[in-house]
Amino acid sequence: MAEKFYITTAIAYTSRKPHIGNSYEIVMTDAIARYKRMQGYDVFFMTGTDEHGQKIEEYATAAGVTPKEYVDKVAGEIREICDLLNTTYDKFIRTTDADHEKVIQKIFKKLYDQGDIYKSEYEGLYCTPCESFWTPSQLVDGKCPDCGREVHAEKESAYFLRLSKYQKQLEDFIEKNEHFIYPEARKKEMLNNFIKPGLQDLCVSRTSFKWGIPVDFDPDHVVYVWIDALSNYITGIGYDPDGSSEMYKKYWPADVHIIGKDIVRFHTIYWPIMLMALGEPLPKQVYGHPWLLFGEDKMSKSRGNVIYADELCDRFGVDAVRYYLLSEMPHASDGGITYETIIERYNSDLANTLGNLVNRTIAMQNKYFNGVIQSGDYTDPLDDGLKAMAAKTVADVEKCINEYRIADAVDAVMNLARRSNKYIDETAPWALAKDEANKARLGTVLYNLLESIRIISVLLSPFMPETAKAIFAQMNCNLDTYESIKTFGGLEAGASVGTPTPLFSRIDAEKMLEEIHAEIEAKKKAAEKAEDNLVLLPEIAIDDFAKVELRAATVTACEPVKKAKKLLKLTLNDGSGKPRTVASGIAQYYKPEELVGKTVIVVANLKPATLCGVESAGMILAADTADGVKVVFLDGVEPGSKIR
Repeated sequence: MAEKFYITTAIAYTSRKPHIGNSYEIVMTDAIARYKRMQGYDVFFMTGTDEHGQKIEEYATAAGVTPKEYVDKVAGEIREICDLLNTTYDKFIRTTDADHEKVIQKIFKKLYDQGDIYKSEYEGLYCTPCESFWTPSQLVDGKCPDCGREVHAEKESAYFLRLSKYQKQLEDFIEKNEHFIYPEARKKEMLNNFIKPGLQDLCVSRTSFKWGIPVDFDPDHVVYVWIDALSNYITGIGYDPDGSSEMYKKYWPADVHIIGKDIVRFHTIYWPIMLMALGEPLPKQVYGHPWLLFGEDKMSKSRGNVIYADELCDRFGVDAVRYYLLSEMPHASDGGITYETIIERYNSDLANTLGNLVNRTIAMQNKYFNGVIQSGDYTDPLDDGLKAMAAKTVADVEKCINEYRIADAVDAVMNLARRSNKYIDETAPWALAKDEANKARLGTVLYNLLESIRIISVLLSPFMPETAKAIFAQMNCNLDTYESIKTFGGLEAGASVGTPTPLFSRIDAEKMLEEIHAEIEAKKKAAEKAEDNLVLLPEIAIDDFAKVELRAATVTACEPVKKAKKLLKLTLNDGSGKPRTVASGIAQYYKPEELVGKTVIVVANLKPATLCGVESAGMILAADTADGVKVVFLDGVEPGSKIR
C-alpha cells in the first residue's frame, strides 16, 4: 500500500482576481505533488478559496451584487487560473460549501461546550483588509503592521478562543518538533516575537457584519475567519466532530501546508491550538515561502505593477511561466519578476540550453543512424562525467524537493542539460561521423545524450509537464517512470527516435519589450484619462442634485428589444401602482432572466423618450467596470423607496 502524502496551499481570498505573485504558491505546490506522485506516494493535493468576511461584504455592496454572487465570480477566476497553470489539485474547497459550513458550526459548538471558546466583549483597533485586531503597541506608525493601512476603533460583543490555555503546550511542541515550522528563521520569529512574550485570547466571532457562517446557538454572531478558513484543511477531507470519514483518518495529519510568509503566524499559532483543543494531531510541517515581487516591489494595483498569469501564459506559454516561477524564487528570500528577466531566462535556459540540446541530439540521431538508437557499449572515460552527473542530479532533485528548495531542484535539472551540451562539444559527434571506424563510438555518444535527455525529461515533468511530454514524443519513448532513472542505461537499443521539433523558439527581446511597454503605457494613459475625466467633471449645487429623483424598483419582466442588439426592455414596479417601462443598453451584459426579480435604482423623473419603438420612462443606474457594465442592485429595499 502506497504511503500517503497530504499537501495543501493556503486558500485564496476572494477579494479580486489573483496576480502572478499569488499564483506562485499553487504552481510550487503542484510541482511537489507531481513529484511525490511520480515517486509512488498516494498524494492528496487540496487548494481552494476563503470567501467570508467584512471585506467581501463591502466589495459586493460596491459592485451592486450579493456577497455570494461576488465570491462565485472571483472563486471562478481563481479556479480558472489554477487550471490554466496546469495544476493537479485533487480538491478545490470553497468555504461557502454547505458541508464545510455545517462542520464549522459543529467545531465552534464543540469548542464552546468544552470551555475553549467563551463570550466576552472586544474593543480594539481593527484593520478591515487584514481582518485583524491590533493593540496600539502593535501598530507601526499608527497603522496596521501587516499591510500598512489605516485601522479604526471597534467595540462589540464577541467569542474568544483561549490561546493562553495552550501556550505552553504549543511552545513545547515547536521546540520538540524542530522542522514543524520551516525554514528555521520563521520558527525563531514565531517563538521569540509572538509565543514567548505571551499569547492573548483570539477573537473568533463578529457581529458588525453578516457575511459569514452563523454561530448556530447565537445567530447575531458569525464565525470569524480564523476558525472558518483554517479549518478547511480538515473539513475538506471529511473531519466531523461527530465522527470523521475514512478519508480523514487516511490523510490527516497533513504532511505540509504550503503558505506565504505573511500568514505563518496564523498557521503555526492559531491553527495548532485549534487542533489541540479539538484533540486532533497537528500537521507535520508548515512551510512559509517568500514573496514574488515585481522587480523589488510587492505587486499592487495602486502601483500599477500587477502582472496576471493569463497574460503571461498568452505571451510565453504555460510551461515557460511555470519554469520561471519555480526557478526564480529563492528558498528563503523574496524572488523577482520583470518582463526583461522572463525573456532572458526563456532564451538562455529554455531555447538555448534545453531546446537546443533536444533538437540537435535527435537531429543527429536521424542524420547518422536513420533514427535508430545504437548500443551504448563503446565507452570512453569522457562518458563517466556525464553518467555521474546524471546519477547525482536524480539524488540532488530528491533532496531539494524534500527541503522545498524548488528553484535549486529546477537548477539541478538544467545543469544536467548544460553538462549534456558540454558533452556534445567534448565528443564532437560531427567529427566522429566522418570516419566509419568511429561509428560504434558515435552510436554510444548519441545513446548517452538520449539517455541523459530522457532522465532530464522525467525530472522536468513535475515542473514542466507538457514540455516533458513533448520531449518523450520526439524521442518516441515511453520509459518515463521515476524508477527507470535511478540507473543510467534504460533506453533500449534498436528503437527509433521521432522527428525533432523546436521546443522553444528564441524571442526577439527588443521587439517584445517594445510591444509590452506600449501596452503598459496605453493602459496607464487610459487610467489617467479616466481619472482626469473624474477631476474635470463640472460641479453642481445640492439644489441641482435634489432635482434628480432616484427610487428603488423591482424588475417584473424583461425582454430583448427587436432590431436593437444592445437594448433590453424592463418592466418595473416602482411602488406607484403602475408599471414603468425602461429601455436599457445592457443586453450584452445580462440575459433577461438574470434581471427579473432584482431590485434596481431608477431615475424616476427623467423625461420619457422613445428608443427603437419602446417608450422609456426613466433610466436604471449601472457602473462601468473593468469587466463591463454592472447594474447596481439593491437587497431588502421595498419598491418605491427613495434613494438619497
